[in-house]
Amino acid sequence: MPGHKALVVGATGMIGGLAAHMLVRAGVSVALAGRDAQLLAERSKLLGDRPYRTFDAYDLDGCAALAPWAATALGGLDTTVVAIGVAGFGLAEEVTDTAAEHLMTVNALAPMAVVRGALPVLEPAGAVVVVTGRIVDRPMRGTADYTAAKTALAAWLDVVRRERRGRGVSVVHVRMPHLDGGFADRAVTGGPPPMPPGLDPARAVEEYVIGPIAEGRRRGP
Repeated sequence: MPGHKALVVGATGMIGGLAAHMLVRAGVSVALAGRDAQLLAERSKLLGDRPYRTFDAYDLDGCAALAPWAATALGGLDTTVVAIGVAGFGLAEEVTDTAAEHLMTVNALAPMAVVRGALPVLEPAGAVVVVTGRIVDRPMRGTADYTAAKTALAAWLDVVRRERRGRGVSVVHVRMPHLDGGFADRAVTGGPPPMPPGLDPARAVEEYVIGPIAEGRRRGP
């Protein structure tokens, strides 16, 4: 991976932050995108003054512009990591329309926009690596709207992956297992059900996010 160029969207979150650190450590030139301007600036400085840009998930045009910006800032772009999302819990009739819209926008529409903007600017044999969760395969009661948003993104990625087959750019869908990191505790609505202990976030990111990127780089086009 040394010498390659990557954009990490969601770099102020747990998964995105860990991915950015690991990519920099592996010799990758990294651009950062996130919602929290202050934390993003601090993370950029910590990683060696990396280029960074804030975005709002509700600004879909801004989401789509992230990869073109990164390609300009880095002089090219090999990989885009998309690690944005928010949890939400509650019976279907208890979730407000506002919360449902927020879950769909942050978990589905915004990541789709990022990928849509990345596909035309990625280098040949490049990749988009998008993080969802195991919930797309194992929905739980009390997560109807959250599951619907994540599953919508998963289905969309599957179609895009097939559309891109043989055209150079890989689409990697990461169904991240439950992690010990407090993500569910920061839900926009409701509270999480009792859950078993999660995996160590650093080990999971290295295996599920960095691993596929490194493997793709070794395989080449």
